[in-house]
Amino acid sequence: MSKNGSSIKDVLQSIFATSAILIAFVVAFLLFTQVMGSPVNFEGGNPQGHALQGNYLGIIYKGGYVVPVLMTCVMVIIIFAVERMITLGRAKGKGRLNQFVRHLQSLLAQDKIEEAIEACDRQKGSLANVMKAGLARYRDLQADKDLERDQKILSIQKAYEEATALELPMLSRNMVIFSTLAPLSVLVGLIGTVLGMIRAFAALAQAGAPDALALSQGISEALINTAFGITGGALSILAYAYFSTKIDAYTFKIDEAGFSLAQTFAESLKK
Repeated sequence: MSKNGSSIKDVLQSIFATSAILIAFVVAFLLFTQVMGSPVNFEGGNPQGHALQGNYLGIIYKGGYVVPVLMTCVMVIIIFAVERMITLGRAKGKGRLNQFVRHLQSLLAQDKIEEAIEACDRQKGSLANVMKAGLARYRDLQADKDLERDQKILSIQKAYEEATALELPMLSRNMVIFSTLAPLSVLVGLIGTVLGMIRAFAALAQAGAPDALALSQGISEALINTAFGITGGALSILAYAYFSTKIDAYTFKIDEAGFSLAQTFAESLKK
């Protein structure tokens, strides 16, 4: 992949990330106001009153306008979890990585460079792209009579490292969204909780009998925001841990295959 192609992809990814967040917020706000805030979810058709018993849409609506923000966080987590699954699936390629690496090692041991390059074309994915770049340099260096042995080894390592540097950002892209939303969801939920408790204590502070409706709404608002905040934070942590593990596994395979390529080339120069 060229640097120009990489920069274009970066711009498209940035547009996708911004658009996904904005669309998620709009959808969350419409769901909150039009679906959860629908009069059919409340006693007497009044959204300011109590939600119908067992009607969870109405109950969630009582969480107040912090709820759409928390819903946006959850939606964004789901959107980018799907995006990471698709991207990492493409990065993996068509076959199993372990079998692909073993097959390449076998072909290299037999000095079948062209067959190894064809295997990379069939496999596709990040590992195949990196190995293909290394193998192409491997093939060129075999015919080069001018460079010294150490220079050839350094050259093939450089080609491998450059190809790896182009692939790794794609693997880890958007991971920062999960690491950011984990604490952010909890903190936004905490803001909603505090606002709800303020409303509840304001109802208790009234002279005479406390306003039971305002008190219950304040407590509901606090608990609903707490639940959404914890849910968003938990989903973010799980997504980050899961995808980090998969990325580490891919990176290990790339390093393993690159080391095998360099070792095989070094051994071939001794012959």
